[in-house]
Amino acid sequence: MNIIYILDIIGTFVFAISGALAAEEHDLDAFGVTFIAFITALGGGTTRDLLLGIHPLVWVKDVNYLITIFIAVGVALVFKKQILPLRKTFFLFDTIGIGFFTILGLKKAILFAQVSPMIAVIMGMVSATFGGVIRDVFCNEIPLIFRKEIYATACLAGATIYLLLEKLNPDSIANTLTTIFIIILIRFLAVKYKLALNWKRK
Repeated sequence: MNIIYILDIIGTFVFAISGALAAEEHDLDAFGVTFIAFITALGGGTTRDLLLGIHPLVWVKDVNYLITIFIAVGVALVFKKQILPLRKTFFLFDTIGIGFFTILGLKKAILFAQVSPMIAVIMGMVSATFGGVIRDVFCNEIPLIFRKEIYATACLAGATIYLLLEKLNPDSIANTLTTIFIIILIRFLAVKYKLALNWKRK
């Protein structure tokens, strides 16, 4: 079991919980909760693979992704009273998800599609954010990526740092873990201190 697969399963789990909680807040039924969890967890990776021409889609050939989502939905529903306060305060699961999926998407773009570093960084951002975009659209909310919050920017920064670290020490697990932590930290600090990208002139 390689690091990419582990990252993919972990990212799928936390994003599925994020989607399930978002659906629960909108009073959707069990099918609605599961569907939103599914598109949140797999929407970004599916979009990335379609753009890169990678077939078959990973969740089509590996049932473990669907099992992971079902488990995540169960966890979200059973422990929602304990999880919801964390999600509301720190955007916990979105934050963890974008950290894992950014680096995962970048790695897959380089390994399986052999794209340029710039495109790989963009694919990392797509992997991390597009599931949330689809989730928010279905839940009738403005996607986070289109707000002033530092969200996609954290993904782009982390992916760029990962490539720089790889130049110094290639194929290091430490590079992966370090950049995941950096992305999570940037997002956490942005929410905590209400940092935002505001282009409006006063």
